[in-house]
Amino acid sequence: MDGMSPDTSPRHDWSLAEIEALFNLPFMDLVARAHAVHAANHDPNAVQISTLLSIKTGGCPEDCAYCPQAQRYHTGVEAQKLMDVDDVLERARAARAAGASRFCMGAAWRGPKDRDIPKVAEMIREVKALGMETCATLGLLGEGHAQALKDAGLDYYNHNIDTSPDFYGEIIHTREFQDRLDTLEGIRAAGLKTCCGGIVGMGETRAQRAGLLQALANLPEHPQSVPINQLVPVPGTPLADADRIDPFEFVRTIAVARIVMPKSIVRLSAGRQQMSDEMQALCFFAGAGSIFMGEKLLTTGNPDVAHDHALFARLDLHPMQGGDEAQEGGTVHAAVLECLDAGTA
Repeated sequence: MDGMSPDTSPRHDWSLAEIEALFNLPFMDLVARAHAVHAANHDPNAVQISTLLSIKTGGCPEDCAYCPQAQRYHTGVEAQKLMDVDDVLERARAARAAGASRFCMGAAWRGPKDRDIPKVAEMIREVKALGMETCATLGLLGEGHAQALKDAGLDYYNHNIDTSPDFYGEIIHTREFQDRLDTLEGIRAAGLKTCCGGIVGMGETRAQRAGLLQALANLPEHPQSVPINQLVPVPGTPLADADRIDPFEFVRTIAVARIVMPKSIVRLSAGRQQMSDEMQALCFFAGAGSIFMGEKLLTTGNPDVAHDHALFARLDLHPMQGGDEAQEGGTVHAAVLECLDAGTA
């Protein structure tokens, strides 16, 4: 099998040339193929809804060129201390009421200190008790941290690789690409699900976007969630004047991610506020099966809840229930698969 038909098992040996060939398919062929993969592995009309809360904002010592929370950049983001558990719970209850099934907690750290873990673990336990899935993104984890978070009930740990290995050094200098991979290995070893993706529109080439997806697809285990972020340029960061990625190129990236990681949930993540409803609809058709809902993603804007509910109604989409795995096994007519295979082989 060629690894690209809708019912193929996940592969971990993608070549860069294969992924670039997918990017270079005629747009309509690529999107149709990606939708077939999506429908064969997921309910194409269900979207998993997450809410992201910054539990500790600003003051990060890293130098990620896209990030307004880096203390070395002048972006107007003030450093704040770790939130109180009760305040986090209030936000989690509101997210649940708005339809979110997963609550993600992010902290602007290079990595948590030992003293931070018990308080974050308490947040996880309390949010889990609300019946929600839990996710955390805290940076590099120290010895025993992943296991402590797992013991508290954490479901997912987010740790993005951000971009391709050969472009990474243009964006970040305070940690190596291998540091990212080592953290992911520790997360998997603790039995946590991984949420791992990247950012496009940072000045990378199409080949480097292909390299990002190759690095993700060739991990020992595909991330269960794969957030694809569109850069939101923030004044004061080195990427403040970055040119916006072409919308159709972004859709291509979603489509290729869907094909090379067929079982993963691809999340339409940061940058949705800058996307038209029509662009988002194309992304959903091309394989995006998750969004963040809420007015903010850490420190950048996001469409409001009412707008998202209205968009779902217009597209006949419904929130995913019961976690990622409950939605696997969508169906698509066999004749459609045969046509797609013949037309895009």
